[in-house]
Amino acid sequence: MKHIYHIHGMSCNGCRSHVEKTLSNVEGVTNATVDLEKAEATIEMASHIPLGTFQNALEKEGGSYTIHSPGEAPKSEDVAKHKKAKKSGKGNGTFYCPMHCEGDKTYDAPGDCPVCGMDLVEEQNLSTTASEQFTCPMHPEVVKDEAGSCPICGMDLVPMEADSSAEEKTYKKLLKKFRIAIAFTLPIFIIAMSEMIANNPLYEIMPQRNWNWVQFALSIPVVFYATRMFFERAYRSIKTWNLNMFTLIGIGAGVAWVFSVFGMLSPDFFPAQFKTESGAVHVYFEAATVILTLVLMGQVLEARAHSKTNSAVKELLKLAPNIAIKVVDGNEEEVSIDAIEKGDILRVKPGDKIPVDGKITEGDTTVDESMISGEPIPVQKEIGDSVSSGTINGNTSFLMQAEKVGSDTLLSQIIHLVNDASRSRAPIQKLADTVSSYFVPVVVIISLITFAAWAIWGPEPAYVYALVNAIAVLIIACPCALGLATPMSVMVGVGNGAQNGVLIENAEALEKMDKVDTLIVDKTGTITEGKPTVEKIGVFGTEYSENQVLQLVASLNNSSEHPLAEATVKYGKEQQIEISKTENFNAVTGKGVEGTVHGKKLYLGNAKMMEYAKAALSSDMKAEGQDYQKQGKTVSYLSVEEKVVGYVAIGDRIKSTSAKAIKALQDKGIEVMMFTGDNQNTAQAVASELHLTDFKAEMLPENKLEEVKKLQEQGKVVAMAGDGINDAPALAKSDVGIAMGTGTDVAIESAMITLVKGDLHGIVKVRNLSHKVMQNIKQNLFFALIYNTLGVPIAAGILFPFFGILLSPMIAALAMSFSSVSVIGNSLRLRGADIY
Repeated sequence: MKHIYHIHGMSCNGCRSHVEKTLSNVEGVTNATVDLEKAEATIEMASHIPLGTFQNALEKEGGSYTIHSPGEAPKSEDVAKHKKAKKSGKGNGTFYCPMHCEGDKTYDAPGDCPVCGMDLVEEQNLSTTASEQFTCPMHPEVVKDEAGSCPICGMDLVPMEADSSAEEKTYKKLLKKFRIAIAFTLPIFIIAMSEMIANNPLYEIMPQRNWNWVQFALSIPVVFYATRMFFERAYRSIKTWNLNMFTLIGIGAGVAWVFSVFGMLSPDFFPAQFKTESGAVHVYFEAATVILTLVLMGQVLEARAHSKTNSAVKELLKLAPNIAIKVVDGNEEEVSIDAIEKGDILRVKPGDKIPVDGKITEGDTTVDESMISGEPIPVQKEIGDSVSSGTINGNTSFLMQAEKVGSDTLLSQIIHLVNDASRSRAPIQKLADTVSSYFVPVVVIISLITFAAWAIWGPEPAYVYALVNAIAVLIIACPCALGLATPMSVMVGVGNGAQNGVLIENAEALEKMDKVDTLIVDKTGTITEGKPTVEKIGVFGTEYSENQVLQLVASLNNSSEHPLAEATVKYGKEQQIEISKTENFNAVTGKGVEGTVHGKKLYLGNAKMMEYAKAALSSDMKAEGQDYQKQGKTVSYLSVEEKVVGYVAIGDRIKSTSAKAIKALQDKGIEVMMFTGDNQNTAQAVASELHLTDFKAEMLPENKLEEVKKLQEQGKVVAMAGDGINDAPALAKSDVGIAMGTGTDVAIESAMITLVKGDLHGIVKVRNLSHKVMQNIKQNLFFALIYNTLGVPIAAGILFPFFGILLSPMIAALAMSFSSVSVIGNSLRLRGADIY
């Protein structure tokens, strides 16, 4: 029988391989193949096997996947069962593999990765309101969420000590085992090395045969306690055929230790070349224990380094305050952040962190936004301006109204975005995955060939040389560093970007950005400030006065959210114009708006809008509007019924950073193009000021989308930067969509990269960051592969015939451990990388 099922939860080739092997091992299955792209499993079986049997098998192997019939969505309870389990404390009870073997797969409990065997790492608790609890020093059973006095004895409550995260617990557990391993390995090493001393003083105490038993006894705590996990992982890797670094370590160290024990128990089994002058078989307890201890040291150093790679998220979490001052009926009271609701009035004192996102309702101040925008200069804020959670108030107190609280704040969104991006896989990771999948079996074969070659052609004692060199090949070739090369760089790079106001959705965007050769930028809100102001109200004819035209324009635009519309409404209110009710309002994309005011049909927009309204623009009207357009202003014409009666000219200043940023990008070989819905004259004026040779005006959303497609068909790698709803289709279609953080939610959702501050210099930052991260990944891959490429032939003994050089298995273990450490150390350099 052959059945096809849908698999939910796969995200990479590691997942596919894992699921395929799990399903193949189900009793009664004759063959199972899994297609990652289609998310399908084709299972051949002798007789029908219930679907539940396959699901149980998947759950036993980690429980991260669900299987169901084609066309059926996974049951909500199944999906919920595999959702992350949020917990209080420094971690959140969700674990992932640092090598990202299964993409963004997570686990509910600590342990080993089922693919590579590495210790799973706990995610940070991403709650920006990690609540602190208080207890009584005399009555520990008293636990309160807020400071105060003990209800039993009246003593002041003190903060409870937070539980260590799983990350810290893993590090401490490994460190304890490492100390035990050193304590027992060191005397073994001394005993073994004493053989090199003439007239060995230890042999005067007792013969070598007895010292071998001492080494055996000392090795037991190392093998069966301190490093037992390595053998368990090796066994599991062979059982599931997910061959990894622990396969090599387990085989190498295991062979050395078992050989030594067998040599002690049955010395007569071995030929003379395996024996010392005293007749005892030469044992390798020191090689086995030193190798295992050095590998354990590498694990300890990696566990310590993982906390540093997550430092960006930790630093962002520190920005979130725990308390705020709430104003109720004129009275101030200190409350927990969790107690703040939308609409609450809060007081922010000088030097305090702003608790939630909102708008200033009273007072003015300067705010240090460097922690989320990367810009060191404090920003002036006044009534009506927005402020963000985690930023720091200057030297003036102010009142604000809460608008976004909890997970809706900008800081919370940044933290979650950074965390998700740091765990995503870059396409270049596929290279490392492919190499690793072939690497371990090839190394085992090389090790066997090494043993055979030395046994046949090596000098006496040939079998001793054969054994030692075969073990050295296995140990030096461990591919741990290869798996860490990409994810470590991505994690640190994404964190650096977040601290400089560049939010990256995933690692793929980071890699693609380094290849971008064409950048398309929108005008309003991207090149310009997006804060337009009315510069002229023009009137055609005598039927309407200037104030009447303004009144109609402001009334019609009062229903629109476009920045240009807001500018006219604001100007109308400043001129104390009465805003009338608009009926049947409608926005015509790329042209303008229409509606009914005082029973008259109004149309407001560009020349295309006047065509839509069937209102004729005379040559004089066009000429008057073009005079302003040539100055870079936007002109919107107003028609009442089918007669053009006036216009409004709106100016939008070019951002001070735009020209410098465009020049920097052009110097990097990137072609910068401007697409705008504005008219040709306005676009020409802006393009001339910025020295842009390529621009397109009067672009509708579908036009922008088509142009992106055309450029991609020409082989261009296209990035698109925009901030409006009309930019969303092109942002989604481009190779890399870049949204201005000051823009609309739709634009930000459609983009792969968001610039918090919303100016073009952020694109220079992200280009520099992507280049540095990709350089760092390539350096890491070099470091990882150079150890293996050079180490394997040296360990096999290729230099021995020429220089008499052999690589000790202990030196091989040291080199293998430090290959991982060098990769992590190189990745950490990105934390301080200058991306300006």
